[in-house]
Amino acid sequence: MEPLKHECGVAMIRLRKPLSYYQEKYGTWMYGLNKLYLLMEKQHNRGQEGAGLAVVKLQSEPGDEYLFRERAEGSSAIQEIFNAVHAQLAHAPADSLGDAVYAERHLPFAGSCLMGHLRYSTTGKSGLTYVHPMIRRSNWRAKTLSICGNFNLTNVSQVFEAITSVGQHPRHVSDMHILLEQIGHRLDREVERLFIESKGHGLQGMDITHYIEERMDLANVLRQCAPLWDGGFVMCGQTGSGESYAMRDPWGIRPAFYYVDDEIVVLASERPVIQTVMNITSDRVQELHPGQALLVSRSAEVRTEQIVEPKPSAACSFERIYFSRGSDRDIYRERKALGEHLTPAILRAVDGDLQHTVFSFIPNTAEVAYYGMVEGLDKYLTEQKLQQIQSQPDLSEEALRTILAQRVRTEKVAIKDIKLRTFISEGKSRNELAAHVYDITYGSVERGVDSLVVIDDSIVRGTTLRQSIIGILDRLGPRKIVIVSSCPQVRYPDYYGIDMSKMKEFIAFRAAIALIRERGMQQLLDEQYERALQLSRLPETEWVENVVQAIYAPFTPEEISAKMVELLRPEGTRAEVELVFQSLEGLHEAIPHHPGDWYFSGHYPTAGGSHLVNRAFIDYMEQDHHERKSH
Repeated sequence: MEPLKHECGVAMIRLRKPLSYYQEKYGTWMYGLNKLYLLMEKQHNRGQEGAGLAVVKLQSEPGDEYLFRERAEGSSAIQEIFNAVHAQLAHAPADSLGDAVYAERHLPFAGSCLMGHLRYSTTGKSGLTYVHPMIRRSNWRAKTLSICGNFNLTNVSQVFEAITSVGQHPRHVSDMHILLEQIGHRLDREVERLFIESKGHGLQGMDITHYIEERMDLANVLRQCAPLWDGGFVMCGQTGSGESYAMRDPWGIRPAFYYVDDEIVVLASERPVIQTVMNITSDRVQELHPGQALLVSRSAEVRTEQIVEPKPSAACSFERIYFSRGSDRDIYRERKALGEHLTPAILRAVDGDLQHTVFSFIPNTAEVAYYGMVEGLDKYLTEQKLQQIQSQPDLSEEALRTILAQRVRTEKVAIKDIKLRTFISEGKSRNELAAHVYDITYGSVERGVDSLVVIDDSIVRGTTLRQSIIGILDRLGPRKIVIVSSCPQVRYPDYYGIDMSKMKEFIAFRAAIALIRERGMQQLLDEQYERALQLSRLPETEWVENVVQAIYAPFTPEEISAKMVELLRPEGTRAEVELVFQSLEGLHEAIPHHPGDWYFSGHYPTAGGSHLVNRAFIDYMEQDHHERKSH
């Protein structure tokens, strides 16, 4: 499987006691920093292009810094930012490092409000400017804001117009910079509301500041901003005066979980991460509901509030299939169910001949689905044995032993051997090296006799299949190679967080286009292109049809799979090759509580998604026309 990139993981901590409490109980005032490090390290699968953290101190005098941030790019970013934090602390007097009261007053990053972020870019934009958390500073602590998020908005231009229409002038047009300005503007208004209120009570000087900071309500800010956001998101933020929030999109597309006790508030993108870091059972971790915000005041009071009414659930199924760690109790069960649901289709592909079939998986993400597949095959084989025994009541002991000895043949056929070095970008060298990303276990398959079934979690672009997997499996000499995908055909771009946005990237789309051209149906492409152009004139807040669905409509999934095999099968492959995909029905049976399936079905949960898929088709058609013309 070629790795998909995911837009980010978040981690947020609020300590509810003074740092001296943690020094006394846990032997270090860095308790919060250590927990943040673990939360981020345990979620490194969610982002390896960059990482950042921001820490707010509650105890600081005017003239002292109260908001600290560290960011880095690259796969070792987590290590880098925490090394940088510790390097700054190394300058402190040696005896002060064990003094929590001194640390809280004078040392950098010795704060009670902590926020971390792991980044994968889905925009293609890179550089520290785009690494979260992002900061909007002010000489009022309550107006100072740092934010981060796991999100992709589909209507950035609409939010941009909304904030520029009231006179704001953002310096960048990335979605995060625009959100920073939008939320910051509403934060300013909230502070000003409280300022006027405090003057009405006859307050002056620092009493006004204390009045504002004690009564800040970030729910008011979010209620003004969030209704404009179209997309999947978990937004996190904290002010310089110590209020923090985390909000989940109303469709529940992106995940968020939290834990609260009398010492700490913890929020992260994944449940088992909190379980491991806090050493608690799953029932103590809460899920943040769609459209809901977790709000923590300056005085560390915690509440949840419904900011936007929940929409029909579109919780991301890809999150369960691929992105989230499989150590979550429910995700583990779901991934096994995905494998088991494929049993009938796999048996058809090998004509029910388990005696001459070897089963394996593509390392490493498909391993859990593989266990489910094997369990499903074991159940089938048990039924077969039972029928054989019942149909022959006078079996000899030897015949009975032969029946009972039948096993599902499982081997670890493919081994993830090397990581391609990113500095090798020249196409031919890269393709040549790609053939060696996996190694094989020779002798695990009887040449010319056995079929070989390998399960993968998903097939998106097909690059790794074509350049590496099919070729190396063919070296084993199987009669037939069956590549099984635990999820359905990925047919459409995702606009809510996963890095797949161009139509031609999808092998399923390329297969449908090839079938259309083979069968002289070019007119269908032209008609859908014209339709997409018409719909592009409508406002992006208005739902439109997904014109790409009509491209797939004339063909069965099996026809598209067969064409995918033709496109992906390397020249010189001796074995017969077949692709088997999960059905949409099987997906929803295995993962019943995460119905979001737009990348498989084309049913986008928001208006913005339906506009963007049509835009992607327009871009494909225009680029294709340009390439054909130039040839």
